[in-house]
Amino acid sequence: MDDEWQPDRSALSGAEFERGTDGPKVIVVGVDGSAPSGRAGAYAAGLARRQNALLVVVYVQPVLGGAVAMGASVAGLTEEVAEGLVGEIRAWADKVRGVFEVRWRFVTFRGDPYSGLVETADRLKADAVVVGASEQAGHRIVGSVAVRLVKAGRWPVTVVP
Repeated sequence: MDDEWQPDRSALSGAEFERGTDGPKVIVVGVDGSAPSGRAGAYAAGLARRQNALLVVVYVQPVLGGAVAMGASVAGLTEEVAEGLVGEIRAWADKVRGVFEVRWRFVTFRGDPYSGLVETADRLKADAVVVGASEQAGHRIVGSVAVRLVKAGRWPVTVVP
């Protein structure tokens, strides 16, 4: 059939598709101990397992200036949250060991959650970023971390409810 559509092969010269090598290699997920971030972590872990990708779990410890001024030990509190999160991740990884494996790394530092996720995703050349939807009403006005990540348009972003 002469009138059958044929692709322009000149545009593909030198480019070959390699079966089994496509898909994300590094998936960054932001966690903060909330229920939506827990669901985001589970979703990202499943995606990393199916794609054989490295899962990078990021907890950015917030810097709360007002709490520090009032004498609260924010640094100790956020370190405690970080330790709790890594404990949960390790327990989960041990529970599924033998059934399936997920390569993962936990990263934590202090700062702004949006900037921390951006910096981590850029540094590791992430192929995807996964975050939980914000539960705070004020984020509808100011914009949540998830919305800001989507607007940045630098990686595919999945927002898990």
